[in-house]
Amino acid sequence: MGLQDCVCPDIRPHWKLVQAVGSDRVVLKAIACERQFQFSSLEAFVLRHFTGDLTVSQIQLRCEKMFQVSATFVEDVIERLVALGILENFTAEGQAAPNPVSQSRSLALKAAVQWIQHPEGYWILRNPQDITYLQFSDRDKQVVDHLQSLSPKEIATQFELSLSYIKHLLRLLAVTGMLEGTQPAKPPKGKFTPMRLLFFKFKLFNPDRWLTHTLPYLRWIWTRSCFWALCGLLTWAIAIGLSQRAEILVAGQELWTHYQTALAIPFGLLAMLVVTLHELGHAFTLKHYGGIVPEVGLMFMFFMPAAYTNTTDSYSLTKRSQRVLVVGAGLLVQVTIAALALGLWNLTGTGTWLHTTSYLLMMSALFTIALNLNPLSKFDGYYLAVAMTGINNLRSRAFNLYAHWLRGLPIHEKPRDHWILATYAPFSLGYSLLVFGFLLIHTADWLLTHTPAIALTFLFLWAIYFYAPSTAKQAEV
Repeated sequence: MGLQDCVCPDIRPHWKLVQAVGSDRVVLKAIACERQFQFSSLEAFVLRHFTGDLTVSQIQLRCEKMFQVSATFVEDVIERLVALGILENFTAEGQAAPNPVSQSRSLALKAAVQWIQHPEGYWILRNPQDITYLQFSDRDKQVVDHLQSLSPKEIATQFELSLSYIKHLLRLLAVTGMLEGTQPAKPPKGKFTPMRLLFFKFKLFNPDRWLTHTLPYLRWIWTRSCFWALCGLLTWAIAIGLSQRAEILVAGQELWTHYQTALAIPFGLLAMLVVTLHELGHAFTLKHYGGIVPEVGLMFMFFMPAAYTNTTDSYSLTKRSQRVLVVGAGLLVQVTIAALALGLWNLTGTGTWLHTTSYLLMMSALFTIALNLNPLSKFDGYYLAVAMTGINNLRSRAFNLYAHWLRGLPIHEKPRDHWILATYAPFSLGYSLLVFGFLLIHTADWLLTHTPAIALTFLFLWAIYFYAPSTAKQAEV
């Protein structure tokens, strides 16, 4: 039986078609997750006939009666559905169908997508519209470059690759919104777990235009004279801080004895100020090097609020020193605040509100520096390690290295990176188990000690909710 005689599957239980806002295009949305893809109105006409009743030839005939289309129009749509991972099995017998071969040219990269070559030997595919990125080797870049001129089967033959690998690359391009007519897939929300309360964030607005407008007034920060002035300030602060370390400790003990828990609120507010300026340091440095900062918002770690900025675009910077400076800018802001606060503490009289405030500001800056420098959690210390080593996705690649070793699979990492990845993985795993184990044990102990009935009731209700099977509603296409 040929492809024309195959019955097109019913996609309605898993996908629904909706009209794109302000456009004549149509969006095919997954029901069970956040995946979505854009199609033209003609392609949508074909998709509405994927009900499990009509063959390819019957849908093609209906298209030809209604519109002027090519003789392989439905096959071209099927090819795209297979490439995007929407269709996996297609033949009437239920076996994996071969990728339909046609001369379709719909698998084109968006016009805004850019290739950026890194000196470390890889390419970054940058989508500045949707702020998404993919890392490719030289060979994979060549494969992607041929998508518009060759069919997936022809590319597989030319580069001696499997068709499944080509489909894998196409899915990566689709879910990151790199291809024409696709939008980045939102990560599946999944079911709620109590661990989500430990870290969550809210997007507030896009600051990129304001940063662009403000940046010219701050260009002096990245001048050589400012660099040497900062070096002088930090050298002075380190010398004074070391010479006054006993006085600083005594001052802290006196403040705690006098105010005790009343210090928590001003300390927390000053820490929020420090972190906000820290994030602006990241954002303005990235803008200085020509990057995009698409998002600023609030995040809550252990219910403590703090600002955050999305500086993912730093991956597109070709110079490692620039990527290091983008990550390190926040820490430089914090040490500068600590140095200025130390100077103000020395200049103000003991017992005044400014003297106390400057001390708390210095301590809040040093405290947040200590938290941020930890490379085992995904704070600045981690991203600084990524920028300095040039190993993107350091944590996941470290665990994948051990997974490949244990399963006897070939290792595709550079030999010089093996020792970094092999060292990082066990430390990261041990840290995660230590932190989350500590939190879990102490939280459970407090709840079971003080509110055992309420805690067990909520745990029982949550378990019913979490382990109950999800029911995806069917939707008409």
